[in-house]
Amino acid sequence: MIRQAARAKSWAGLVLLALALTGCATGPTANPQDPLEPFNRGVYQFNDAVDVAVIKPVATAYQDVLPAPMRRGVRNFFANLQDLWSGVNNAMQFKGEPAANSFARFGVNTFIGLGGLVDVASELRLERHTKDFGHTLGYWGVPPGPYLVLPLLGPSTLRDTAALPVDAQGNLVSTLEHIPARNSLTVLRLVDTRASLLGASAMLEAVALDKYTFTRDSYLQRRRSGIYDGNPPDDGEVEKSPVKQDLSEVRDRTRAWVKTIKESGSADDEKEEP
Repeated sequence: MIRQAARAKSWAGLVLLALALTGCATGPTANPQDPLEPFNRGVYQFNDAVDVAVIKPVATAYQDVLPAPMRRGVRNFFANLQDLWSGVNNAMQFKGEPAANSFARFGVNTFIGLGGLVDVASELRLERHTKDFGHTLGYWGVPPGPYLVLPLLGPSTLRDTAALPVDAQGNLVSTLEHIPARNSLTVLRLVDTRASLLGASAMLEAVALDKYTFTRDSYLQRRRSGIYDGNPPDDGEVEKSPVKQDLSEVRDRTRAWVKTIKESGSADDEKEEP
């Protein structure tokens, strides 16, 4: 409990620092989504240096040494844990079918798929709906705030950073009391994730003129698409909260349904006239 409280305080401190820096990093040419760009670029360069010196070589060795079926099993294991937390977040967004699919995926893969090592749920065509608490906050109308690059953790926003302590509670690995096991699984997940991105990072280095800008824009677009379930408003439209968008759709469908019933009733009355 003390460890979790300390982690939450550290993230809260980072959020406050970012807010303080917002006022001094803006300028007439700043990207409106990235007012902290000078600060973010510095952190990005630090993360890139750590990646080149440590993380990427370890991930490359991991990919070269470990057979593909074993790497797939590791990836399935962590994805299965994410399915459980996705189910909770889909439920908090009142998305019944995605929540049911997420919980069903976790149950099937845990009990039939050898603890999640085998993705049986996908063979049964149970669709994956990955969500975290940042998605949930966005769904209920919390704005993303400025773009942030976190030390070692990488791209984020103020909203997603504030959601990290809650996501940590939803991560079953981080709640393990056995410290060596928790740390080992955390490192394994980091290395496996980085190994899965080796091809993408090589392509990024080959084609992107500014890796920072490309990474930022890709992250913001992906998060926005995730909050709107792959159907975000057009850039020219006034963006509204996804929950308001869903309620508007329900209202429009209800009105159309009521109108159809009224018209059907009027038609029946006309037929009964002598």
